[in-house]
Amino acid sequence: MTQVPNVYDAEPIPESAMAEVTRILQSGDLFRYTSDDSPVALLEAEFAAALGSKYALAVSSCSAALFLSLKTLGLPRDARVMIPAFTFGAVPSAVVHADCIPVLCECGDNYRIDIDDFAAKLPTVDAIIISHMRGHTSDMDAIMQLCDDAGIPVIEDAAHSIGTTWGGRKIGTIGKIGCFSFQSYKLLNAGEGGIMVTDDADLIARAVIMSGAYEHNWKKHPVLLNSFAKWQNKLPLYNQRLNNLSATLIRPQLDELPRRVADGRRNHDHVAALLNESAWLTVPNCLPSEERAPDSIQFNLVDMTDTDTARFVKTAAAAGVKIQVFGQSTDNARAFWNWQFIGPIPDLPQTRAMLMKACDVRLPARLTLDECDVIAQVITDVADETMSPARAYG
Repeated sequence: MTQVPNVYDAEPIPESAMAEVTRILQSGDLFRYTSDDSPVALLEAEFAAALGSKYALAVSSCSAALFLSLKTLGLPRDARVMIPAFTFGAVPSAVVHADCIPVLCECGDNYRIDIDDFAAKLPTVDAIIISHMRGHTSDMDAIMQLCDDAGIPVIEDAAHSIGTTWGGRKIGTIGKIGCFSFQSYKLLNAGEGGIMVTDDADLIARAVIMSGAYEHNWKKHPVLLNSFAKWQNKLPLYNQRLNNLSATLIRPQLDELPRRVADGRRNHDHVAALLNESAWLTVPNCLPSEERAPDSIQFNLVDMTDTDTARFVKTAAAAGVKIQVFGQSTDNARAFWNWQFIGPIPDLPQTRAMLMKACDVRLPARLTLDECDVIAQVITDVADETMSPARAYG
């Protein structure tokens, strides 16, 4: 059988970064505030320009960006923040870190927010985090209309969605604040790191100071100085800055992003078409306004029992393809019932049922179509093998 490709290695850092990496390592100039035009400051300007946003702030992680976003909104302690029940555990963690209370919203078989449940819970909350989980965009038109009418701010968790658009608008620029990730399994890779974007000068000023711009380091940010001065010494310093080396790794990858987005979409759609030919697998369609930038693929199992599912996952792993079933992977950080730190776990039967059959497979943009064919063939063959008794006797 053809070798199953390695789906865990990231693309190499562009050669154009290496001279600057060497310079920084030799100088030891890792702190972002040693100059006005540090690599972090340059990254912020370039990222904001790429997104079409006025302001950007690079921080230590997307979780840090989410936390700072909540703090910049000035929410009171124990404010209620609605999040999708299908998201990564870092999202409710950021809510708890910000002294707020997570309110979980049901998600459907297509991995997106259930708008009816969202609308029903909206009057009970003070802010929203929309997680475009695994790059799946919920109905942002409906969400923004409901939130604008209610006067409730929206933060976009776009960790998986850089390069995705909704109705021609870049994901992360639709809500009040957008947060992105530079963790290794994302399209822009610095190992760790994050960035937030907004068009609101006062919000970014608050975030800059709280990120760790102590004393007058905020003067090194090219935004409205008046917005900074009024917050000097009035906000806590959480010290969540990005360092110059990480920024140097990310900056040349911005030029690679359009290719990675195009290749990731090509790979996803190619594999999705092959998986949808199986009677036992289904890949939900994207929404009409959505142009995705995926680096993985999710699909639902059809008519498989828990025993079938366990056999399917085990057989695929033996064949070289790791399949994660969100709800049946021990201690999975994307299964809401494992978030015991949020307090009593709500009853969310729709999301629970989805997670028990929703599968996740890495599908990086660097793969060729031939390599994608190998992965798809393993998955479909194993599904057929798992369910062959049902076909024989059904």
